[in-house]
Amino acid sequence: MTSRPVIEYYFTFISLWSYMGSHQLQLLAKQTNAQIIYKPIDLAYMFYVSGGIPVKRRSHQRQAYRLLEIERWRRIRDLPIVPEPKCHSVDPSLAHRVLLAAIEEEGYDSGLVHEYVRRAQQTVWVDEANIADPATIVHVANEAGLDGGRLLKRAESEKQFKEKEDALTKEAVERRYFGAPVYVYRDEPFWGQDRLEMLEEVIRSGREAILLPSV
Repeated sequence: MTSRPVIEYYFTFISLWSYMGSHQLQLLAKQTNAQIIYKPIDLAYMFYVSGGIPVKRRSHQRQAYRLLEIERWRRIRDLPIVPEPKCHSVDPSLAHRVLLAAIEEEGYDSGLVHEYVRRAQQTVWVDEANIADPATIVHVANEAGLDGGRLLKRAESEKQFKEKEDALTKEAVERRYFGAPVYVYRDEPFWGQDRLEMLEEVIRSGREAILLPSV
């Protein structure tokens, strides 16, 4: 009997490209019966240790081309998006910890967990709301069908969830990943939502994984 595909998903709610690939990832998982293992990470730290540069510090040439790419992919993915939302540069850690608490209670396969992830990303990139604001997080969780108030209290008071987020970030660094989103299938990483079609091909074909070389 063939085992169920498992996709490890390193991401953050404030990553535009994580949002851009969010619907396609969930659709792929549904079509292939894959399980998504949500792994929220500290993107600022990932940039710091890997030489990445935050958007606002990039050259004007790179910023302009990024906006062009956003428009291209918005059309391809058919998603609403605000390319430069008001509350992009905020700390998503509390919202991440609420997600981890929800996963602990509901499991990775829960439709409520999937919906919370979808709504949290949309909160940043469509609604332009502050995903670092506790009231906003509670609202997002409640709209997803979760008990937002209770999950928020757990996220704020139980240090295990912060420790888990830190451990996932460390794990991503140790596996030599450097941004978000990163999708991992059988230890083969796919960086960027524009690699989702490659991920799909691997899952459907069953080919052997291509691993990161030693350098």
